[in-house]
Amino acid sequence: MNEGVTCTQCGHIVSLYRNPIPTVDIIISTPKGIVLIKRKNPPYGWAIPGGFIDYGESAEQAAIREAEEETSLKIENLKLLNVYSAPDRDPRFHTISVVFSANADGTPKAGDDASDLGVFSRDSLPSTLAFDHAKILADFFSQRTDADR
Repeated sequence: MNEGVTCTQCGHIVSLYRNPIPTVDIIISTPKGIVLIKRKNPPYGWAIPGGFIDYGESAEQAAIREAEEETSLKIENLKLLNVYSAPDRDPRFHTISVVFSANADGTPKAGDDASDLGVFSRDSLPSTLAFDHAKILADFFSQRTDADR
């Protein structure tokens, strides 16, 4: 979508573009289950760790950074799961999320935008998942093989 504003210096019309915002989410598998964070900021609820891709950063670099910021875990075996881009997936604005899965050992600790953190199995997921994370987790679990469990 393209909109225009008038430049206060020269009077010309300057185009403004409204593009979707790129984000990442990382499903982190540990020996005890997957790590979810409880969001400190709206929209509230339990969520897959993730966040915005910084300028000059690849999606993979953002996933590694966000995982460590929000869970204190160093992830490994980063794999692309899917891309989610429904315009209403985030109630604040249109985002496109590159979703990864990864493994980690250690004890996760809530950090950055997380007010709490939990490790959940497929059968114990919280009922209040933020964004479209219920769909993402359903896709993740449906794609796992017995060797992944």
